[in-house]
Amino acid sequence: MLKAVEPALDGDARAQRAALRRARWVGYQTIVIRECGRIVRIWGQTLLPPAVTATLYFVIFGNLIGRRIGAMGGFDYVQYIAPGLIMMSVITNSYGNVVSSFFGAKFGRHLEELLVSPLPNWIILSGYVSGGLVRGLAVGAVVTLVSLVFAHLPVHNLGAILAAVVLTSVSFALGGFINAVFARNFDQVNFVPTYILTPLTYFGGIFYSVAMLPGWAQDLSHANPILYMVNAFRFGFIGFSDVDVWFAFALMLALCVALFAYALALLNRGTGIRE
Repeated sequence: MLKAVEPALDGDARAQRAALRRARWVGYQTIVIRECGRIVRIWGQTLLPPAVTATLYFVIFGNLIGRRIGAMGGFDYVQYIAPGLIMMSVITNSYGNVVSSFFGAKFGRHLEELLVSPLPNWIILSGYVSGGLVRGLAVGAVVTLVSLVFAHLPVHNLGAILAAVVLTSVSFALGGFINAVFARNFDQVNFVPTYILTPLTYFGGIFYSVAMLPGWAQDLSHANPILYMVNAFRFGFIGFSDVDVWFAFALMLALCVALFAYALALLNRGTGIRE
């Protein structure tokens, strides 16, 4: 009799686990679909501005100033800066999407609906980060199309391109989430992008090779993680990098893991949410 009951109990447990997995998958999909819908709904704020900004960069820096600068790293200047401009758009939009969306959920007081749901916090975090990834990839694709109008971009290593853009987008989506967790008002949401993210981006080797800098400036630049992201992405296109590419990918992967663990710990602790 006991032998007949045990298989039935095992079957019930498996059914419960399967139902739990389906519920979590539906919850994750819901967050991602909502984030994607938001990106498409306000495309005039999410997709169009990066295309306009990239066009201005290519016209001013690529054509007008680039003609005076000449070659950079053995490549035409506009071809050299194109991967950097694409990556800059990916960074700012991946970060901006998550920080604005999650802080908006806090400010609008509808984040509680997620927190009281049966979804574990890692699913909630993954959903928001996936939304940032989608926007980063979408904007990256748009800016790449703009780049092709001004420069010829060969593909040296497609795997390096995809890995660099995904790891970079995930890293800054997680950074945006952490910023949103701590932010108490809209000023604090804009503080990090304005005073930290923008300077690091411009000093990340987008417009120049760090080999041009004096020794002390090169050492300082190598403390900037964006330098490794931009150069890994540039390597994927033109095969040139100022840093060791394998180290760059290891750094990006470690950054993703560390930021995910930290963001999840903040979410589990209720920092900035239950206070």
